[in-house]
Amino acid sequence: MKWLLLGALLGLLLVCPPLLALVLAAVTAALSKPLLVAVGLGLAARPYVARRARRWAR
Repeated sequence: MKWLLLGALLGLLLVCPPLLALVLAAVTAALSKPLLVAVGLGLAARPYVARRARRWAR
């Protein structure tokens, strides 16, 4: 599903190039917020940390 969404986004950017500036502006605005970046990194690391914590709990 993730690859389908990425392909759709790239196809849309090829069809309508001005959307690239809009997407880049949205990504830049999101990355400029430290709390949002920290939450995103935490959510990305959660499955790996949970797996290790489960082993420690035994």
